[in-house]
Amino acid sequence: MVRVKSSQKSFTEQEVVNLTGICSEHLRGLAATRHLGSLETNGVTTPTWRFTTTDLSIMAVLHPRCDH
Repeated sequence: MVRVKSSQKSFTEQEVVNLTGICSEHLRGLAATRHLGSLETNGVTTPTWRFTTTDLSIMAVLHPRCDH
């Protein structure tokens, strides 16, 4: 179970990694294959992943914590 503040509506990739225990590589793969999250460019060279609370809940159920 993942607990977050009810006022928080979106999460960065690093926040999701810390909350779920899924490594960044697996998180990106899961997000791409399951169409979770969204990529934000905001004029920067490297886009960043943003996730909703629903995305976060789905990822916590679909993928176990990484051991590596």
